[in-house]
Amino acid sequence: MWDGVGDFLAMGGHAPYVWGSFGMVAAVIIAEWLLLRRRRNRIFSRLGRRSR
Repeated sequence: MWDGVGDFLAMGGHAPYVWGSFGMVAAVIIAEWLLLRRRRNRIFSRLGRRSR
């Protein structure tokens, strides 16, 4: 399999593609989470104003 951590991180010469893809997916998931949280807060804020 791999002889060490360096071999694992190199991904058989495909490290830029593998880690770049991993980073992009992580960024999209974080962005989605932040946008959903912001939308939820706006909805709760609007509901709070309507109930007054």
